Amino acid sequence: MDFSLPPDIDAVRAKVRAFVNDRLIPLEADRANYDEHENIHPGVLKRLRAEAKAEGLWALQMPKHRGGGGLPVVGMAACYEEMNRSIFGPVVFNSAAPDDGNMIVLEKVATEAQKARWLQPIVDGAVQSSFAMTEPDGCGSDPGLTYTRAERVGNDRWRVTGRKHYITGAGEAQHFLLIARTSDDERRGLTCFLFHADQPGWRIVRRIPIMGPEEHGGHCELEFDGLEIPDENVLMGVGDGLKLTQIRLGTARLTHCMRWTGMGRRALEIAMERIRHRDSFGLKLIDRESVQGLIGQAAMELEIGRLLTMKAAWVLDQGGFARKEVSMAKIVVADALHKAVDTALQLLGARGYSKDTPVEWMYRYARQARLVDGASEVHRMVLANFLRREGTDFFQWGAHG
Repeated sequence: MDFSLPPDIDAVRAKVRAFVNDRLIPLEADRANYDEHENIHPGVLKRLRAEAKAEGLWALQMPKHRGGGGLPVVGMAACYEEMNRSIFGPVVFNSAAPDDGNMIVLEKVATEAQKARWLQPIVDGAVQSSFAMTEPDGCGSDPGLTYTRAERVGNDRWRVTGRKHYITGAGEAQHFLLIARTSDDERRGLTCFLFHADQPGWRIVRRIPIMGPEEHGGHCELEFDGLEIPDENVLMGVGDGLKLTQIRLGTARLTHCMRWTGMGRRALEIAMERIRHRDSFGLKLIDRESVQGLIGQAAMELEIGRLLTMKAAWVLDQGGFARKEVSMAKIVVADALHKAVDTALQLLGARGYSKDTPVEWMYRYARQARLVDGASEVHRMVLANFLRREGTDFFQWGAHG
């Protein structure tokens, strides 16, 4: 059992780390590099994306023939972690949600014609995308509660009516993946549609204010009132929407974990630098047992999360679905991220609560981790159901699960 990275993947990881250290982290201290929603300023982002492309660090999750890096999921885990040591990192490398998850699922299931029209512009960074599933008083963790409907119009089109909310990136997106109900069948009642922002029949009702910093395009409420979509823009097939969401969300949940481990590591790095030099009543903070307990616990929990994330990535690379592995990682890493950032803020004191470091930014961001892509309680339910079905096989070695 070998926990080391293959040399080619480790070389890419080292390049990402150097780029983050040299070009991204120094930008975080200057408020001019932020937009009004506390993300990287679009002008700065454009320049840095060009630099990432020039260094061969662009869209590492995509195949090389699409202009990406062609990394396996294990390689993504190692590199995404390094990217998110900067709060600006993932979007610079075109590896941020929701584009990341949308690219991955489109590459897996779209037709070649759909890939050319809908996927390649996202890979190229020419457009942003959004995944419209969550609804007011409807589906969240449970896609079966989808009430937005798509009904047949003639022989080759669908008309969509309904509402979606908390749709990440919708304010800037041009390409959308939309989940809508096409029948009342419990398993085959949902369908995924592709549409462009310029099409009539829908609108953004509002950009929903949130507690933490926002992705580009925010989190929006959408209304559909007659949006028409041709059959050629059905993704997979009619009735395959639930299957599509599971294909997309499995890997997307894990990429969140990959990025969160990097953010947690960075929070501890900032705290360690401070406590090594900060004097308190005759001792450096790092020499105090109470402080060692805090930092040691946070580091251990992050490492547990990293191992679970890498195990799930390995299972996916072996051809497994990794459903229970991804659920475990999602629960543990969400908690570990919050623990790491909260510990860093506590050890930094007023400096951590201020905007003099990015730790307060991370703290507000981290709370969403236990909610997005399935609340922790839902993932615990998933694990309980696996245990009930599998019994002692739940704990088997290998890539099954």
